[in-house]
Formats: sequence, C-alpha cells, structure tokens
Amino acid sequence: MELKDKLLKLIDQTLKLNGRGLSFTEVTKLLGAVPELDSLMVANLLTQIETEFQIRIEDDEIDGTLFATVGSLLKFIEQKKSS
Repeated sequence: MELKDKLLKLIDQTLKLNGRGLSFTEVTKLLGAVPELDSLMVANLLTQIETEFQIRIEDDEIDGTLFATVGSLLKFIEQKKSS
C-alpha cells in the first residue's frame, strides 16, 4: 500500500470519518476544515502516525502548518522516514 493511501486510511479511522477521509487529496485542508480534527484528535493521530510509520515525532516539530493539508502531513512523514 502506498504511503498516501496508508495515511488516508489512518486519518479516516482515527477521526472516525466513515470513509470520507479516503477521498481526501494532497490539497485537502485539515486543521480548521475537518471538524473532527480537534486538539485531542491531533494528539491521537500523531500517536497513530508514529506507530504506523515507525517514526518519532518530537514536540518541537509539531505546529499548525504540519496539519494544514494532507500534503503537508504526507511530506513530513516522507521526510521523517528518509532521515
């Protein structure tokens, strides 16, 4: 499964979007646009991302731009996996 597809599935399951998240694209806005993505869900999603993609996300790497779009989150994960 492609990284983007894994991420979309993870977003959909974590936020309980009932399949809606599977149709997100890289330009789909997340923070402030998806009501289910509140501060508690951000923390939950970060934990799920760390587990699924076997990466470590430091507190100082987290800001609003990380969750601006699916693409920004995807790019971050790709960078973490390649480092």
